[in-house]
Amino acid sequence: MSFYGEAYAGSGVNGAHLNTMLGPKGSAVEQAWATALATPSAGHAPFVVIARPNLPVLPMTLFVNKATIASPAHATITWGAAQLGVASGVLDAVAEGLIDRADAPELLLITAVWVDPKADDADAVYANNREATTEAIRRGFALEVTDELLALREHPLNGYYNPRG
Repeated sequence: MSFYGEAYAGSGVNGAHLNTMLGPKGSAVEQAWATALATPSAGHAPFVVIARPNLPVLPMTLFVNKATIASPAHATITWGAAQLGVASGVLDAVAEGLIDRADAPELLLITAVWVDPKADDADAVYANNREATTEAIRRGFALEVTDELLALREHPLNGYYNPRG
């Protein structure tokens, strides 16, 4: 079984928006994981998330940047603060028991991560990505159609467009 999550944390240019796909080795998630890792494109180079050099997090996690790397500063904050925030968020999910510690080596996680090219506070980017990662994983296990969700069909909203009416 695979689990898909989404979360946003923080605000403004240092906010974090993540989408997650978590599933066992041998599943469609593994195929997507391997394909993404093997097919980088200009400004988008998926990579394995590490807690420190030579120590990847478990479950093995792939960081896929949703924003094209726009400058050296954007690259540094994406591959530094955002990546370590994802690492800590994944490990938080294991520590909390969202992901069973014994199962973690047999699972794969894909994180699609938005880092605004104008992000300017590495500590905020780290904290927001940590929070959003854990929350996206949590939500992936608890997806359900609620009355609140259905009520939003007439008045959906996001940070880019809010329909009138």
